[in-house]
Amino acid sequence: MSEMVKKATRDAYGAALAELGAENPDVVVLDADLAGATKTGVFKKAFPERFIDCGIAEGNMIGVAAGFAACGKIPFASSFAMFAAGRAFEQIRNSVGYPHLNVKIGATHAGVSVGEDGATHQCNEDIALMRTIPGMVILNPADAVEARAAVFAAAKYQGPVYLRFGRLAVPVFNDPDHYQFEIGKAITLKEGSDVTIIATGLMVNEALLAAEQLAAEGISARVVNMHTIKPLDTEAVCKAAAETRGIVTAEEHSVIGGLYSAVCETVCANGLAAKVSAVAVMDTFGQSGPGAKLLEHYGLTAEQIVCKAKALC
Repeated sequence: MSEMVKKATRDAYGAALAELGAENPDVVVLDADLAGATKTGVFKKAFPERFIDCGIAEGNMIGVAAGFAACGKIPFASSFAMFAAGRAFEQIRNSVGYPHLNVKIGATHAGVSVGEDGATHQCNEDIALMRTIPGMVILNPADAVEARAAVFAAAKYQGPVYLRFGRLAVPVFNDPDHYQFEIGKAITLKEGSDVTIIATGLMVNEALLAAEQLAAEGISARVVNMHTIKPLDTEAVCKAAAETRGIVTAEEHSVIGGLYSAVCETVCANGLAAKVSAVAVMDTFGQSGPGAKLLEHYGLTAEQIVCKAKALC
């Protein structure tokens, strides 16, 4: 695969907010004293009258966002995933989820690729937390093109949405001129008959690299980009379970409660006999270090996907 341009999905998030704000005067943005890092500062510069810095008070920020939504606005509330999903969980559950308000939560700096900030800031549990809230949509874009599309899709959707973005610059592999995003509809990037790799977030590019390596060894791998974790595209999962020898899930998240759990639940609920293997953070905390090195350390690589796929085949 040729060298690709790299861009962090958080950068695409900030740019998309500003673009969206120019189109829709009902869009407001809230941040918890991290506008420079979450990139909501781009929106702040363009529309200062529609930007509110709530300070280091994430729970209160969610409450304010709920108030805006109740008044007919479209609020995007942003912070690091550890604080947006973790610290503010109660407010998201009770003030946003329970009344099913139209709040969008832009969570940046998710996963171990946050890097040197260490375990306290490396949220590998946010998808699991958000999946438990009834009616919550969870979007985890794979690159900058998909991140922009996810922001616009979230704004059009009526109801709460959790958007997950990363700090690390990752390859941009989607074509902006032809890419189409639909909430709850997975994208098959490569057809295959031996094994299916269902990936999300920055692991999608690793899945594509893994498929190339597997092809060189005579193994045909299907690659599915599961950008929406909830509602999950159960049809794509069942199709993969029925048509290939097994499924490898790949995510920059705990093996508990995220994509792997969602796929296994779907396979079991539909009475399918498919084997499912996981490439994920294996029930452990992160640590401080360069983001790319941490991805290698925790086995979040194309090479690990290849190993799991070969074992299934």
